[in-house]
Amino acid sequence: MTDKTTAQDIVLRLNRITKRFGSLTANDGISFELRRGEVIALLGENGAGKTTLMNILFGHYTADEGTVEVFGQPLPPGEPGAALAAGVGMVHQHFTLADNMSVLDNILLGTEPLWKLGMGRGAARRKVSDLARDFGLVVDPDARIGSLSVGERQRVEILKALYRDARILILDEPTAVLTPQETDALFETLQKAVAQGLSIIFISHKLHEVMAISQRVLVLRHGKLVGEVATQATDRHKLAEMMVGAEITPPAPREARPGAVLMSLKAVSTAARGNQTGLRAVDLDLRAGQITGLAGVSGNGQGALADLLSGLEVPQSGEMHLAEGETARWTPRAAVAQGVGRIPEDRHKTGTIADFSLTENAVLESYTKPPIARRGWMNWREAEDQTRAIIEKYDVRCPGPEARIRLLSGGNMQKLILGRVFEAAPRIILANQPVRGLDIGAVTYVQEQLIAARDAGAAVLLISEDLDEVLALSDVIHVMSEGRLSPEFARGTKTPAELGVWMAGQGFDDAA
Repeated sequence: MTDKTTAQDIVLRLNRITKRFGSLTANDGISFELRRGEVIALLGENGAGKTTLMNILFGHYTADEGTVEVFGQPLPPGEPGAALAAGVGMVHQHFTLADNMSVLDNILLGTEPLWKLGMGRGAARRKVSDLARDFGLVVDPDARIGSLSVGERQRVEILKALYRDARILILDEPTAVLTPQETDALFETLQKAVAQGLSIIFISHKLHEVMAISQRVLVLRHGKLVGEVATQATDRHKLAEMMVGAEITPPAPREARPGAVLMSLKAVSTAARGNQTGLRAVDLDLRAGQITGLAGVSGNGQGALADLLSGLEVPQSGEMHLAEGETARWTPRAAVAQGVGRIPEDRHKTGTIADFSLTENAVLESYTKPPIARRGWMNWREAEDQTRAIIEKYDVRCPGPEARIRLLSGGNMQKLILGRVFEAAPRIILANQPVRGLDIGAVTYVQEQLIAARDAGAAVLLISEDLDEVLALSDVIHVMSEGRLSPEFARGTKTPAELGVWMAGQGFDDAA
């Protein structure tokens, strides 16, 4: 505590928090304080213990050792209700929403008894609308959660926390699915709220955001607090080194050597589903030895395109051709058989099965093939050996291949999915938000793997809401807006501002 900091300024104090999961120590004696009107950033590699620490603070986990104080009062362990009552709000990295309920009902859920949810809805709706407008988090309050895109669901999570008038707000990767404009709007509002006394713990792997929003940075590594620095006294390069303990060099893609077209779409349209935009007369060629980048604001048809390539959707009109010939029926099984490797946008809903082990999840798309399958039987020893190899090669922080995948952090789940895809050496790679939630070291490794797959002859479709990532990795770029696909732009021929015009739909209008 500095000379200028009084006891009344301390709104949160964590004292020597330790949490173990079997042989894995997720948090090891972590202590820090948060002051009124302060934003501290919590950095660390995937599996460093950030989310576990915040789940202890919010009452989802109980610490094995240590204590938590909020506004000078001990916080009862393992009681989310007590945290909420004390003024602690949390925007979770993984969605905690009921798919069959509306946006408004999800926001109200837990604020009143179920039998009272119908009362005062007019006032609640007005408050939600005001928050959505002020924070730039536009979403239909009557829409069912199950019909929303990933980006829209994240907006609901943020609104849900803000609705409860939290005085301490934990933001766990809050901008992972927001556009740069939405992120800027959110930061502007957060800064106003901080000026009025709101205190924030900000967890992000986006170092430029950490530099823009925080006053202090805490760095975790392997469950321990290894560094603390004033934001104005550091830079992104130093923070990256603190996180991983080594120099980070981003990959530099070599000149591509495009080959044959492995998949072709000609005037393909698909049906809209609920609030999900369908494709509108899309033309697209995916070539061997080329990374095709797809930029756009979340919810503009990227999901429909990803579903189409994965076999979850079929064309309503138009033609879809594969280099190896047509398949009788385009299904997920057919897509896997044709060598399509999926890195899905939602690792929980479509990428993994929560109660399956790491081994079971690692072989989800290969359990019918040798050497995993032998004469109709599963070779579990081979499956576990392959999983151990993925865990080691892709640095999946976990208790072991037998652990349930739901126990892993989001980033480590993503690493297992990436290993499952890359080790199968697919001909076509659908990389939908492949580095979402990954630390900078893992991001660099994944990008290197995408470039290596391209150089080995794979056709890669990179769908990302991070325009910098699209610009850095893609050999050619398309922009999607309202289900429409722009012409193909070669690397280096469009500036971010010019692509932004297409993302806003203006380029399509000008070309019409």
